Amino acid sequence: GGKDRRSGLILTIPLCLEQTSMDELSVTLDYLLSIPSEKCKARGFTVIVDGRKSQWNVVKTVVLMLQNVVPAEVSLVCVVKPDEFWDKKVTHFCFWKEKDRLGFEVILVSANKLTRYIEPCQLTEDFGGTLTYDHMDWLNKRLVFEKFTKESTSLLDELALINNEGDKGTQQEKERSIDLNFLPSVDPETVLQTGHELLSELQQRRFNGSDGGVSWSPMDDELLAQPQVMKLLDSLREQYTRYQEVCRQRSKRTQLEEIQQKVMQVVNWLEGPGSEQLRTQWGIGDSIRASQALQQKHEEIESQHSEWFAVYVELNQQIAALLNAGDEEDLVELKALQQQLSDVCYRQASQLEFRQNLLQAALEFHSVAQDLSQQLDGLLGMLCVDVAPADGASIQQTLKLLEEKLKSVDLGLQGLREKGQSLLDQISNQASWAYGKDVTIENKENVDHIQGVMEDMQLRKQRCEDMVDVRRLKMLQMVQLFKCEEDAAQAVEWLSELLDALLKTHIRLGDDAQETKVLLEKHRKFVDVAQSTYDYGRQLLQATVVLCQSLRCTSRSSGDTLPRLNRVWKQFTITSEERVHRLETAAAFHSSAEKILQECPEQPETFNEMEQFDEIEAVGKSLLDRLTVPVVYPDGSEQYFGSPSDMASAAEHIREKMKLVSLKKQQLRQPEATTPES
Repeated sequence: GGKDRRSGLILTIPLCLEQTSMDELSVTLDYLLSIPSEKCKARGFTVIVDGRKSQWNVVKTVVLMLQNVVPAEVSLVCVVKPDEFWDKKVTHFCFWKEKDRLGFEVILVSANKLTRYIEPCQLTEDFGGTLTYDHMDWLNKRLVFEKFTKESTSLLDELALINNEGDKGTQQEKERSIDLNFLPSVDPETVLQTGHELLSELQQRRFNGSDGGVSWSPMDDELLAQPQVMKLLDSLREQYTRYQEVCRQRSKRTQLEEIQQKVMQVVNWLEGPGSEQLRTQWGIGDSIRASQALQQKHEEIESQHSEWFAVYVELNQQIAALLNAGDEEDLVELKALQQQLSDVCYRQASQLEFRQNLLQAALEFHSVAQDLSQQLDGLLGMLCVDVAPADGASIQQTLKLLEEKLKSVDLGLQGLREKGQSLLDQISNQASWAYGKDVTIENKENVDHIQGVMEDMQLRKQRCEDMVDVRRLKMLQMVQLFKCEEDAAQAVEWLSELLDALLKTHIRLGDDAQETKVLLEKHRKFVDVAQSTYDYGRQLLQATVVLCQSLRCTSRSSGDTLPRLNRVWKQFTITSEERVHRLETAAAFHSSAEKILQECPEQPETFNEMEQFDEIEAVGKSLLDRLTVPVVYPDGSEQYFGSPSDMASAAEHIREKMKLVSLKKQQLRQPEATTPES
């Protein structure tokens, strides 16, 4: 590391007692001589051969070897001899005589005399100098420098190759994925860090900064260490920057290729297996269970699609990020990928949604159809059960329930038509692109099924309506039958009340002929009312017979009511006839009696015969006798008009009039008795 007085570099060769390998020494010298620059080499070398611990023949061999290794560069060779000089063999070889042959001067000098030729500051302590030198430290730093130089040079070659390949930008390079050949053999960051650390050591101009001696740098600028490191670092930074850009471009290209590959995977699956799954699912089912099974199958298909849709969302986010930070050259390709992916995914999602809506509409249609079918079954079951109500009110309630069920069926059928039409509209709007093929045949089967269900429900509803009409007519007839039976029973009651009134209140026979005639006229009107009541009851009972024949049933009340009606009417007729007979008798009695009583006594010739008085008395007695006789009915029962007091009152009026007639008779007889005596 020192310099001679001519500024030439000093090369020290320490020899030891062990056998020195000339080959290794030659290699070492070659290496050391390769370090200085050509300018330094031109100033020559001063070689110090430290032979104090070696033998003469080794020293001589080393000196002679210098002739072969560095003959031109060596200007002076200082052989440091030991204190005890070598034997006489040295005298046989005089180096100064061999100067011309060797090409450099060789001198033998003691260590303490070496300062005559070299300044002490350029000699190490081994030779009595003051130059600070640590060979191991120099060696370690040199190894670091050599390693850095080797790695950086190799790395520069690799980076240059990689960058050149990256700059080609051929389609073949773009399509090639990153492999191990693309990565450098060493980490550029590590090499750069090593270089910076080395440069920092060199810029301190000493190897061992901890010593306080004079600064000394065996790798001086003249040794090209620091400039070479700086140049390598600059080249590394340049190539590494290009390498990073290439890596970024390749990473972007790789990412783009991965995205494109994933996009094609999504597109191929959706247009392949995904669409095929939908192609095989075109039916809507023929029942709720079948539609639910198809919905479950569709949910499985949707689940598979969801996984690919999740990939689509992730890819869309990645593409959006690349579009925000991408280069102009990638925008077109990225947008095309994004558009293609979105078109396929949205089209497939639309197909899935259409299929889901179709199945939901089919499920609702079958649900309404099932409810309507159950309503029709319930209505039909109600119609198939024979009606046997107890009265008209229960019939009215049953009829109301029947009408409500029919109205519910009408609403259900209307709802079914609406659901069916909605489902048909969805099917008719289904284009061939929905499943990627012509679905006319499949749609026709679905349409035929829907129309068939609606027509079947319409026919069943029509049959039920017809049966309801028949049942309604029958139930109305039954209501009329019960009404007729009730009215007929009421007519019997009315007639019974008339009979009772006839017996209890129609008692008076009148005090004179005029009053009796009035009573007789009122009785005839009373009989007309009873006759109307009887006729009304007979008509109602005849209507019940007709209704029973129409309903093919036996009335429970009409068979009992008709005999009752006839019996009451018979009793009324007998009672009425008795009443008429009594009134007529009373009228005849009062007329005859009043006529006799009103005749003048001065006309005795009109009473020549006393038979009229006898007839009146006979009629009066007959009437009195009849008042005491009860009315006898065909069944043997008897009834009296009024109470005994009522009958006694009526009889008293008859007796009084009979007394008047009898008195009149006596008065007429007296003149007849006095006439013969005169």
